[in-house]
Amino acid sequence: MANTASKHRMIAENRKARFEFYIEDTFEAGIVLHGTEVKSLRDGKSTIGESYAEIRNDEAWLVNANIPEYSHGNRQNHEPKRPRKLLMKRREIDKLGGAIQRQGMTLVPLSMYFDDNGRAKVELALAKGKQLHDKRAVQKDRDWKRDKARLLRERG
Repeated sequence: MANTASKHRMIAENRKARFEFYIEDTFEAGIVLHGTEVKSLRDGKSTIGESYAEIRNDEAWLVNANIPEYSHGNRQNHEPKRPRKLLMKRREIDKLGGAIQRQGMTLVPLSMYFDDNGRAKVELALAKGKQLHDKRAVQKDRDWKRDKARLLRERG
């Protein structure tokens, strides 16, 4: 499902997640939004860098995602960091809950976007945290590839 997010209008992306975690599986979920949250999302100022998802009472929740208050909103403006319910199928929620409890995995939001119908969606990843030495190895490989490409460009 990772390819479907790139075709849609991106709202926010968690670029650090692929560096911090091993991504096992991805899921798409809808978000329950209130009031002026959709207008604020269309402005494109939301962030999901520090957010995570959790399973509570057989429901999926997006926690700590920041959707700032809408600038032209009135007194019924929304709370920026409130927990937001995620819309997923029961089978998916059960699968995610089992993986989190048994294997110690984490639900990390990778991106937030509008689909073809204009609905706000979140791409969630079932992920396992990387150790510090793993992160160093990834950084080392990335640096070597960049240096190798530079050397080949200079010679070629």
